[in-house]
Amino acid sequence: MMAADNDRIQEVLDRIRPALQMDGGDCQLVDWDQDAGVVKIHFVGACGGCPMSTMTLKQGIERALKQYVPGVETVEAV
Repeated sequence: MMAADNDRIQEVLDRIRPALQMDGGDCQLVDWDQDAGVVKIHFVGACGGCPMSTMTLKQGIERALKQYVPGVETVEAV
């Protein structure tokens, strides 16, 4: 994991985090596979079992990461 990309990913997640925490959840960066362009995150708290987490993942987190971190192709929940 490259430090600069990891820092950018964390910055984006930190911007999104307050909205997740307002609903009793959060997310954590698990892995960044730069070669494949895949970011893996883990939902915790209320987000872990939320039926809307897939939409949050794709429409919120993935969209923001693609916009601000070069090379991000997809985001997966693990």
